Amino acid sequence: MRRRPTRPGPKPVYSSKIIKAGALLGDSKTLLAHWEQTASVPANLQRFRRENLFGKASRSRVEDILAIFRQRFLLDPAVTRALAVLVHGGFPADSLDRLLYFHSARSDPLLRDVVLQVLQPLHVRGQGEITLADVERPIRDWVEQGKTTAPWSAGTVRRVAQGLLSTLRDFGVLAGAVRKRLAPAPLPVAAFSYLAFVLHRRGASGERLVAHPEWGLFFLTRLAVERLLIEAHQRKLLEYHAAGSVVRVEFPAETLEDYAGVIVTGSP
Repeated sequence: MRRRPTRPGPKPVYSSKIIKAGALLGDSKTLLAHWEQTASVPANLQRFRRENLFGKASRSRVEDILAIFRQRFLLDPAVTRALAVLVHGGFPADSLDRLLYFHSARSDPLLRDVVLQVLQPLHVRGQGEITLADVERPIRDWVEQGKTTAPWSAGTVRRVAQGLLSTLRDFGVLAGAVRKRLAPAPLPVAAFSYLAFVLHRRGASGERLVAHPEWGLFFLTRLAVERLLIEAHQRKLLEYHAAGSVVRVEFPAETLEDYAGVIVTGSP
């Protein structure tokens, strides 16, 4: 019998694109390092194709990569500009990896929900090892609930699950070449501050920012978020004030691009 969705509202639409996508950390950094802020998105992408900046032998693979980049980093011009500012400003690689992971998860509902609905609860329960079955099981349920773009065969479910595990390993969420285990990389305070601005820019302020579910992508508890806010306040990356249930978070910039400049230069 077909299961009903367990939550109300529009169903998320899950695709199998993670099979071709992966983390693409190196290619993402290449794109951002060569991004020309004064050129349009189509002009930048055409230059990447023409100059083969990714060094790929297959034109179809280049097109696959560019399509992934467009969805992850190019749909919001403010995000594109801010990430380019960080890369050009020498933002540390481990911090940049956390941001690329965040934007990738936000652009792919399947990747995001596997972390928030599957891995995070396992982490809370203290389960360290993550098996293929741990990921295949909920994906099969979502297929039965009609949450995928098309019905998936058992083989497709397995390839999607394998793609998710390898992608999350490359993003620093999991560790292990064969046997995977939860080993989320620490979230540096500068990267945390950027993400806090992104969430604030999208309407999360005060208490809603502290308790935002997206912090679950980094397995952060509320206490961990509060500690990072205090550290960011001490480093003058933001202003954080909490008095009982009243929380106020303010940033020393109006736009994401300007805030990226604050992060890399240390001054507004």
